[in-house]
Amino acid sequence: MSDLAVKKVSAQFSNEVANYYPEVLTDEALFFLGKLHEKFNEERLSLLKRRAQEQVLFEKGKLPSFPVETSDIRNSEWVAGTTPEDLQDRRVEITGPVDRKMIINALNSGAKTFMADFEDSNAPSWKNNMEGQQNLSDAISKTISLYDSTKDKSYQLNDEVATLIVRPRGLHLNEEHLLFDGESASGSLIDFGLYVFRNTKALMEQGSAPYFYLPKMEHYLEARWWDRVFTYAEQCMNVPQGTLKATVLIETITASFQLNEIIYELKDHIVGLNCGRWDYIFSYIKKLRYQPDFLVPNRDQVTMTTPFMEAYSKLVIQTCHKRGIHAMGGMAAQIPIKNDTEANDKAIEKVRNDKLREVQNGHDGTWVAHPGLVKVAMDIFDEYMPQPNQKDKMLSDVEITEKDLLEKPEGTITEEGIRKNINVGILYIEAWLRGNGAVALYNLMEDAATAEISRTQVWQWLHAKATLEDGRTFDIKLYNQLLESEVNNIQAMVGDEAFCNGKFERAIQLFEELVLNETFEEFLTLPAYQYL
Repeated sequence: MSDLAVKKVSAQFSNEVANYYPEVLTDEALFFLGKLHEKFNEERLSLLKRRAQEQVLFEKGKLPSFPVETSDIRNSEWVAGTTPEDLQDRRVEITGPVDRKMIINALNSGAKTFMADFEDSNAPSWKNNMEGQQNLSDAISKTISLYDSTKDKSYQLNDEVATLIVRPRGLHLNEEHLLFDGESASGSLIDFGLYVFRNTKALMEQGSAPYFYLPKMEHYLEARWWDRVFTYAEQCMNVPQGTLKATVLIETITASFQLNEIIYELKDHIVGLNCGRWDYIFSYIKKLRYQPDFLVPNRDQVTMTTPFMEAYSKLVIQTCHKRGIHAMGGMAAQIPIKNDTEANDKAIEKVRNDKLREVQNGHDGTWVAHPGLVKVAMDIFDEYMPQPNQKDKMLSDVEITEKDLLEKPEGTITEEGIRKNINVGILYIEAWLRGNGAVALYNLMEDAATAEISRTQVWQWLHAKATLEDGRTFDIKLYNQLLESEVNNIQAMVGDEAFCNGKFERAIQLFEELVLNETFEEFLTLPAYQYL
C-alpha cells in the first residue's frame, strides 16, 4: 500500500458536493477507490446489462431454473472456507442505517452482530454516506459518542458490543457525487472500498476483520465479481486471502436457483447466506411481472409460510449446511408499540412465532430491526439452539424443486391492499427524499425493500387489470380514485403544515411515474436518487 501515498488519482466531485469530507476521502483513499473503479466498474456495468438481457427472456415466458452448466458444482462434494470466531454465533442480528445514534444503540443492543447498512435502510445522500463511514471508524476505535440535546441524553458504547458487518449498496446504484475519468463511481465499490481502506488494520488488531453483507445478487457471475474485488482488496491491504468475509443476501428469485454456485464462487470469503425475505417477494413480482400465472396477492398475505417462500428458506438452510456456512433467517419488521399493551403483545407474539419457525427449521440466526426485539428473538434461539449454530442440521430429507420455488402464492387482491400499498409507498418515498431510509409506519419498520413491494404490486395489478376480491377490475379510473383518497388520508394524518413543508408533492409524483409508466423501473431508488 506504500505507493498509495505518492501516486495521484484523477477523481472529480460533482457540482452538488459542498463538503468534500477530506478526513474520509484522503488522497490515498481516493487512489484506492480509483483503482477499484479502473479494475472492476466496466465489468459491473456488463453484469447489469446481463440482468436486463435476462429480463427480456422472462418477459417472453422464460422461468428461472437451475443452471445446466453448473450441475457439477451442485452435485459434487466440497465446502467453503473457514468462519472466524466472532462470526460463529450469529443467533440474533440487528440491522439499521449508518447514522451515529443507530450505530451506538445497535452495537449496545445485546445482539450478536450489527449490520450497518448503506443500502435499503439508508437514503444514499452524500452526507449520509460519508458521515456513515466516519461513524463506523469511530465505532471501531471505540471513540463514538453522541449528545442528544432534545432529550438531554448522552450515548456511548458499552464495554461489550456486537460484531460489526457492513452492507454496501447494490451493483445497480451509482455514486453520482464522485467520478473517475468523468464516469460515475459505483456505490458498491465506494462503500466497500472506503470501509476496507479505513478500517482493516484496526479491525485485525482487535482480532476481527472487515465483514460484509452483499445485497441484490442475481447471478453467480456477480458472486465471482465480488470475489475478485475481495481478493484484490486483500492484496492491496497486504492481508491473507480469505481475511475479508461475506454473507450473501438471497433476495432475488434468480439467486435462489444458484445457491451452490454463489457459495462456490465466493468459497474463500463466504460465511453465510441470508433470507432477505422482503426483497425476495419484490424480486418474484418484478421478474415474473408480465406472466399472468404469477399475479401476487396482497403483500400481507405473503408470509414465510407461503409455499414458495418456505421452499426458498429451507433450500437456503439445506445448501448452506451442506457447504459448511451459516443459514441466516429473515427480518422481523415489527417494532414495539408504546401505550397499547394489547397491540404490542400481538406484535411480539408474531415475532416469537416467526423466530420459532426459523430456529426449528434449521436457521443459525435471525434479524430484528429494533433493539426492543433483540431479547425476544434471543430467548427463542437460546432455548432451541443452545450451541453457537446448528450447521449440523442437514435437512437431508428435504427436496426442493424448481416448481416449489416458483409456486404461485394463493390469496386475494383487495381495495384495502391497494390502499395500503399507495399509502405506504408515498409515505416511505417522502421520508427517503428527506434523507431517512428506515421509516416506522403503522408499527412496522419499512425500508426500500418493502416500499418496492408496494409500488411494484400496484404496477402489476394495474397493468394486468387485476380482478379484485369483490369482482371489480383494477383500472386507471379506480386507481385515481384510491390515490386521491389516500393522499387526503396522508394529509389528514401528518397535518397540513408537515404536508406542505415536506417532500410529499415530489413523492406523489414519483409514485405516479413508477406505477403508471408502461416501462417498469427496476428500482425506485434510481429515479428518486436525483432528488436527494
